[in-house]
Amino acid sequence: MRPFFLISSKLPANAMAIFPFIILKNKALKVDKVLINHERIHFRQQLELLIIPFYFLYLLNYLINLIRYKNHYLAYFNILFEKEAYHFDDNLSYLTHRKAFAWIRFAKKKA
Repeated sequence: MRPFFLISSKLPANAMAIFPFIILKNKALKVDKVLINHERIHFRQQLELLIIPFYFLYLLNYLINLIRYKNHYLAYFNILFEKEAYHFDDNLSYLTHRKAFAWIRFAKKKA
């Protein structure tokens, strides 16, 4: 599925995937293949968890990490979904061979 792109200069990050949209901080980011691949990995994660449970697990994982690390950046970068997306975002063919629920394997990997 091709995402719909929205632009919002008020976005706190460069991009965000909220199915079925990829929201970008500015229009120029639309050609950043690594960034778009990162967000498409999140799309796949959202679809396999039927969207709403993804957001619940994402937030829960972030809050647990925030208690553990007491630091927003460490909490964010250790969210299982982000670990998978950052690990494979430069592999532009990753989604063609990605196995379902691939993010689970990152639960065992340390930061």
